[in-house]
Amino acid sequence: MAFQPIVDVETGGVFAFEALVRGVGGEGAASVLAGVTPATLYGFDQACRITAIETAAELGLIAQGAALSINFMPNAVYEPRACIRATLQAAARVGFPTDRLIFEITEVEAVADPDHLSRIVAAYRAMGFRTAIDDFGAGHSNLNLLARFHPDLVKLDRALIVGIDQDRVRQTIVRHCVALCRDLGIEVIAEGIETAAEYATLVEFGVGLIQGYLVARPGFRSLPAPLWPDRA
Repeated sequence: MAFQPIVDVETGGVFAFEALVRGVGGEGAASVLAGVTPATLYGFDQACRITAIETAAELGLIAQGAALSINFMPNAVYEPRACIRATLQAAARVGFPTDRLIFEITEVEAVADPDHLSRIVAAYRAMGFRTAIDDFGAGHSNLNLLARFHPDLVKLDRALIVGIDQDRVRQTIVRHCVALCRDLGIEVIAEGIETAAEYATLVEFGVGLIQGYLVARPGFRSLPAPLWPDRA
């Protein structure tokens, strides 16, 4: 696993670390995911959750007070409460508070059964977990997911963020997305921020949580400290 901080703009602290799958030699997620088949999807999803929790605990995340954000594949979860058992056991084994776990719905695949995903989100919420829609505004992550599942957090896709300081269309879309989520009580995370100008524009629009190379690159088996734009 690699870990990348999600930073709170107002407090300057790390809100959460996102766990990102890597190969044993640090290979990127794409090369790892390429080897996952339908037959191994469930086991892979379970292994990622357990590895993320155990590695984060080894690195001292618990003492930092930040949350841990874990991507999950909806189609890998056959029954929410049964599939979460290994996750809960791993958290109990290392003393990780379950109320600091966030599960990101990752849309590398289409959601095969929206009703099933609704049951997953409802079950996770009932168990005290927070949920997030990853890559919002790209692919299968759209307003239908937002309306149907009402997550705790939404992560704006990098495609909406790149060059936003110079793109009035992106500015209009993101500004309205932020206002919409605010009205719905959903926190917004802008991911993929790479320039100080993008950062300044997003803060102006009211984005409170940021993630990207500007503040910290993912750290392989490490919890990198953020570097703020005004200190760069």
